[in-house]
Amino acid sequence: MFQQPGYIENVSLRLSEVLADIGVDERIVQKRRRTWLLRESMKTISLQLRDINGTGYYLGSQSEGTTTLGLNSDIDQLLCHNNYMYNVIQDWADWEPGKLNYLMIQDETVSSGYCLLQLLRDDAPLPYNDVLDGDHFRDRTGRILLKNTIMSAAAANVYEGGVRHGPAYAEQGQPGLIDNDIVCALPCKSWPLQAMQWLDQQGVGQWHSDEMKRYCSKTGCFVVGVGSKGSENEELEWRISTSLAERCLMFNLNITQIRCYILMKMILKTFIKPHFGDTVSSFMCKTVLFHCIANTHSNNWRENKLLVCLSLCLSALYNSILNENCPHFIIPGNNLMRGHISHESTPYMLDILQYIINSKGRVLLEIKCDDLGARIQLKLSNLLFEFDIKKSNIISGDLLDITAQSTAVDIQRYLTIITNCSYKEAIQTLLKYIFKLVIISKQCQGLDKTASSLHVIWLCTTLGSILASLNIQQYHALSAEALTWILLDLNTDVACSKLKLAFMLYCIEDSQRTEIVLRDIEANYDLNTVEPVCKCHNFIHQVSRKGFNAICDNYNEEAIKYTIAFCVKFLPCEIYCVPHELRYEMFRSTEEDLAFRGRHDDWMDWAVVDSLPYLYFLQYKNYSNIQRQEDKQRALSNLIRTIDLEPNLGHRETALNLLGQCMEQEGRARDALCCYLSSLNLRERNNAAKFHICRLLSTLVNAH
Repeated sequence: MFQQPGYIENVSLRLSEVLADIGVDERIVQKRRRTWLLRESMKTISLQLRDINGTGYYLGSQSEGTTTLGLNSDIDQLLCHNNYMYNVIQDWADWEPGKLNYLMIQDETVSSGYCLLQLLRDDAPLPYNDVLDGDHFRDRTGRILLKNTIMSAAAANVYEGGVRHGPAYAEQGQPGLIDNDIVCALPCKSWPLQAMQWLDQQGVGQWHSDEMKRYCSKTGCFVVGVGSKGSENEELEWRISTSLAERCLMFNLNITQIRCYILMKMILKTFIKPHFGDTVSSFMCKTVLFHCIANTHSNNWRENKLLVCLSLCLSALYNSILNENCPHFIIPGNNLMRGHISHESTPYMLDILQYIINSKGRVLLEIKCDDLGARIQLKLSNLLFEFDIKKSNIISGDLLDITAQSTAVDIQRYLTIITNCSYKEAIQTLLKYIFKLVIISKQCQGLDKTASSLHVIWLCTTLGSILASLNIQQYHALSAEALTWILLDLNTDVACSKLKLAFMLYCIEDSQRTEIVLRDIEANYDLNTVEPVCKCHNFIHQVSRKGFNAICDNYNEEAIKYTIAFCVKFLPCEIYCVPHELRYEMFRSTEEDLAFRGRHDDWMDWAVVDSLPYLYFLQYKNYSNIQRQEDKQRALSNLIRTIDLEPNLGHRETALNLLGQCMEQEGRARDALCCYLSSLNLRERNNAAKFHICRLLSTLVNAH
């Protein structure tokens, strides 16, 4: 049937529909790009606030929008060191006094697409010839060259225990989490000399327009700490990266070109990778796609010609493997396949590709990734009921969760800095951050403005809470200043900021307003749509609620206010805004426990609890205080139900510790002990349950 007249066009259209069903359409591609570019802005702003002179970029499939749920693409980060002391140049005229000037050497001794970095003097535009340190090497001509291993050490410091892959360090092997690759690089403001010719080229497709080329040339380039495979200067060579220019090219693809690229990656995953690993990379497929687009008329890249376009790209990939040459699109002298594919593997790989090309699309029925093959079969048979056809809801939910988690990680970093500060130091630091964010927000537009807004509301809430803690300690009252800061924006999420406000009101014995705030939180916390988010530690998240995904499909990051419940964090300097039952969490670690804490476990010095159990716990306390027994028991039942049934609690052991203390207040010592033992079963070390068990047993013994 694949030979029938018009069938290629028909299958191409059906294939395009299937790809749209799994989230490869213009809307979801743009949604993916917005999410990752926002995360990029948040990363860079986070670095600026902490006085780290760097820029974070998210590159590759995630930020390009060229992935699917089934492909599960890695997160590719590039951390650019914008240290004002470094100045990487290609022209002596760009030398600057007082800086670490490095001249990019791109001569016949260096592999194409790579360079050496020669250290220059900081007082005159002349080569440096003095005493060396361990990061530099004097070559046979007397040049002082920077070793690329300095960047590997920087990446390893970011990801302790990561696995090195070329220039990247990867966090791998954590169930339920996407692999995360980070590359450290140095920026060069000027366009690479080896890519100058590309700016004058114009293929048949008239694809990379003059406007695109002008933009690309202004992005400059990066130098990444990795040498060419097999080079005798492998420790000294630096790869020239035009990542931002390549991202510009990807952002200018049409949907058929994006679908073609995604199909190539699915074919790699299904037919090549199981036998040959990563010898053929998705970047090689991207490069092949670029060449095909540049050398093909643009009217060929239409939905009804998707199979033809795919065949064209696969044939080009076949020729690249056959000739062992895949020229980089922007720096064509750089052969991406050099040293990657063994001579023994080549004929087998070519046979597989030839089989795929000759199948004229039939082979796509064998692809299990995203159920592609089964979906095509059903689409051609007009049988649609077997699948939950649209994946856009799930993707949208995942994307909002990424934004929420990024926010949580950044806020955690800020809080870690002030963990052991005095009241005065913490307040001064938060004010400095807030003023910086306000300045950034006024000076920028778009996603940078959105990113600064997402950060500043959290810092205002924390500042208000710290001021309130100081007020309660000194005067047992709340100052207008503390209330002003916390009331600036209570919509950080569904519950977190309002929960902090509720307990402040409880502390000053305003039970009525406490009840009003807690009722408001409960009314807005829709159990069918709100998802808890915690990034204190990594744990496997269960599938998001359908209601959550449905809302996310219609909104972007603004949906955080209505669908996300962050865990509530209290620093030591907020201790007077923390219920005494929760304060034990600040002292959870014995001397022995400290040895079992990781480098990112500073949160263990805080009191941290998930929003929903904390809501019901505060209701229990408030109703106990005003002696409303029925409401108190309802709150207790809700707390028990939440601990038992909510799948995505990050601090279930803390909720159990709170429940245990409620049981003690109810006179149910046996149930309290069960709660503490269950808590200890979830987290054996660094758990306040140990104190509660000892305290409870001591009380029982003394009572007898």
